[in-house]
Amino acid sequence: MVKYFTFSLSIAFISWMVGMVINAFLSKTTFYQERLSKLNFIQNEHINRWLGLTPFKWIIMHSFFKFFNPKLSIKKRILAKELNEYRIEMTTAELNHLFAFSFMSVFMFIKIVQGLYLFALVMLLVNVLMNLYPSLLQQQNKRRIDRYLELLNRRSA
Repeated sequence: MVKYFTFSLSIAFISWMVGMVINAFLSKTTFYQERLSKLNFIQNEHINRWLGLTPFKWIIMHSFFKFFNPKLSIKKRILAKELNEYRIEMTTAELNHLFAFSFMSVFMFIKIVQGLYLFALVMLLVNVLMNLYPSLLQQQNKRRIDRYLELLNRRSA
């Protein structure tokens, strides 16, 4: 079981790098700009709370994970003119994690085909915590920024 967990963590960290590479290649395409940057799985905040994103967010903000992407660390009050740039960084982080989730899912599928169901389950749990939840958290934050930008646009109009 420990072997499954350590292997899954290793693949999760490798998947982050793979996700960044895939994202770098796709970021200049029109599909990325038109579709992927506006991706939104769960729009209902009640479902986000039910999934446990609030405690997950607290864990991220109060652990060593907050140092992984310094561009998304909030050390000061964000100005309205910085919101678009911040949203772009969130989109990048979100899609990095989604691509990483897909990459790691290939390994889970291989373990299922090999009949190693417990191994695949451990990989799934690690993948959800290391890739899916961070992506959902970024989507939630993007929606908050979008609402605030919409409010600012209505006020200025």
